[in-house]
Amino acid sequence: MPFTLQNKMHFYVFRHFEATGLVIHGFTTRNGGVSSKPYNSLNTAFHVSDDLENVRANRLKACKALDINAGDLVAGKQVHGDNVAIVDELDMGKGALSYADALPDTDALVTATRAVPLSSYYADCVPIFLLDPVHKVVALAHAGWKGTVLKIGKKTVNRMMQNFGTDPAKCLAGIGPSIGPCCYEVDDRVISPLRQGFPGYSDFIEDFIPGRWRLDLWEANRKTLLEAGLLPANIETASICTCCHPEAFFSYRAQQGTTGRMAALLMLKQPNY
Repeated sequence: MPFTLQNKMHFYVFRHFEATGLVIHGFTTRNGGVSSKPYNSLNTAFHVSDDLENVRANRLKACKALDINAGDLVAGKQVHGDNVAIVDELDMGKGALSYADALPDTDALVTATRAVPLSSYYADCVPIFLLDPVHKVVALAHAGWKGTVLKIGKKTVNRMMQNFGTDPAKCLAGIGPSIGPCCYEVDDRVISPLRQGFPGYSDFIEDFIPGRWRLDLWEANRKTLLEAGLLPANIETASICTCCHPEAFFSYRAQQGTTGRMAALLMLKQPNY
């Protein structure tokens, strides 16, 4: 997953998404914004007690760098669930300027409408980017451990299939920066539901100490996308741990719960863009 500079702002992007020429997308870092500690500096989330105007300024900077209208952003109130919302131009601006009017209880967004910018927010959870280049459909899914257990990635692909005719074998996916198996130590509260939902769960956990395991959310979500019908060659995993790199990313675990959020941004381009 390359690191790019767009109008003096840094973003992570997926090569195979870029190659299609169909989308504007990026995953922000924590740098280049105006927020003060502990949200320094490019916090893009309203729900973490940062100053409202600072968050708006940060979103504006990030969106302007990608040539996205920050006032058009669509965002959900992420609750670590599996609700997938289909959105269009009527939803533009929901969650853009405040948390109060974000889509309620929504952890995944899907659109086939051009110039509708999807957004979701992260500090260790897994961002899943999806693109159907045939039917011109995009989606973002927010997968913490609960969303991973609920297979939100697969459920998002299923909604793309049901609503827009997406063929999973033609779909592209990107698994963005998030906490890696190097740092994600969990107990039976996480492993027990994982065992129930994933018959092959042993492929992405590692014994650490008695009663504790290291969990590979990247691989768990990759397996979920494969189960949904995506081809291995069409899934790109960043394999960048947010907890290992606090200089570049907000990390809920590294900063012990008080920190900002990076943004995942994804929008279908206009045909004449």
